[in-house]
Amino acid sequence: MKPDISIIVPVYNRADEITAFLGSFKAQTHKDGWEIIIVDDGSTDNLKDVVKSFADLLTLKYFFQQNKGPGEARNYGMREASGNLLVFIDSDCTVPPNYIEKLVSYCEDDFDACGGPDTQKDDFPPFLKAVNYSMTSFLGTGGTRGSKGKSVAKYYPRSFNMGIKRYVYEKIGGMNDLRHGQDMEFSNRIYRAGFKVAFLPELIVYHKRRTNLRRFFKQIFNWGVTRINLGMIDPQMLKPVHALPAIIVLGFLFSLVAALFTKAGRTILFLELLAAIGIAIFAFLQSSTRNRSLKVGFLSIITLFTQVIAYGSGFITGSIKKIFTPKGKWVTGFTRKYYK
Repeated sequence: MKPDISIIVPVYNRADEITAFLGSFKAQTHKDGWEIIIVDDGSTDNLKDVVKSFADLLTLKYFFQQNKGPGEARNYGMREASGNLLVFIDSDCTVPPNYIEKLVSYCEDDFDACGGPDTQKDDFPPFLKAVNYSMTSFLGTGGTRGSKGKSVAKYYPRSFNMGIKRYVYEKIGGMNDLRHGQDMEFSNRIYRAGFKVAFLPELIVYHKRRTNLRRFFKQIFNWGVTRINLGMIDPQMLKPVHALPAIIVLGFLFSLVAALFTKAGRTILFLELLAAIGIAIFAFLQSSTRNRSLKVGFLSIITLFTQVIAYGSGFITGSIKKIFTPKGKWVTGFTRKYYK
């Protein structure tokens, strides 16, 4: 039976994560009509062996390419896919047992492209739960990512949980070569081509994201940088709300300097610190209540402020680099030892 759904997963040196990923698909309640396509983007670990160990348990295709980035890996997967619905999921995700069942039921809806939310599992460690809070809370990027289908900016499906009908790919082509944000640019082209995009609230994935504060900072910093690239591609992808973290960072720095010389500067700095304390208390209470953990609540303060500082700093860095970057080249953030 030819699969009607193709799950496409780019992977680079994530053998440990792909074990959990494939294990969650092994447990699916809906068994037929789908395949998983693993595109190995030049891994040097034992990824191929791990995938091979699932070969008799799942309908799997494995392909290898020299390291070209996740966009080109997804393009490779689309070229090799058999299904009419192409679904992208990141390798640091797992899915609930009814993921395919939910996806099949949603296929009866009228859409050309779709996306679903990401969330945490109950067994995630406290830090990952704190990261999930800052990524999905309206105080963090939840307000712009549209994690619940509601957003202060247009909802763009992201590659951690995104699907398109095959004819969409055949019309607009594949993803570009941006290291970060290529899924956002892809979603933007889907909208530009006039296709209907749907948010599927029950189609969730469990998203691990970065596992320590240093990695989290680097990731969010690079997202701030890549927002400048997205704006260079299409001004519609660069809105005032995206500059807000940069404004907060610059405003605090200017107030800090002004406080050294003027009474007005000290007053403004005091009010900013008061606002930050209020936000911290709110985040602590909200996250602690949601997660039933004071530790997660405390860590959520750290991840929330790290997120704002990292994104704002990346946005500022990207804006400055843009001035000196030759036309046709992307501005870049962290590249060396990015996953360290």
